Amino acid sequence: MTLLLSLLKAFAVGGLLCVIAQLLIDKTALTPARILVSYVVAGVLLTAVGLYGPLVDFAGCGATTPLTGFGYCLAEGVKKAIAEKGPIGILTGGLSGTAGGITAALTAGWLIAMIFPAKPKK
Repeated sequence: MTLLLSLLKAFAVGGLLCVIAQLLIDKTALTPARILVSYVVAGVLLTAVGLYGPLVDFAGCGATTPLTGFGYCLAEGVKKAIAEKGPIGILTGGLSGTAGGITAALTAGWLIAMIFPAKPKK
């Protein structure tokens, strides 16, 4: 039962974040690129004011998988690096906090490009 509840919470929170993004795409003149950047920035800002951490504790991967979760990982990485290394952590923390996700995205993109090579337009 605990697993089912965790899955439902993750689905509800992740789905709500996706619904908000879809509404922004459908009802505003914002481009998808601006919405994506806004989601990352919102994740950083919500983490900075202490609101996104409790959401992650509640929803798990439902809150960390969307782009707001990437912003959360950036902010948490910076926070941890500042605590360990001092002010230089401002520059290094974001990359170390998100290195796994960035590596996975680049590797998946490369693999897909190898499997399905680009074809010139006619």
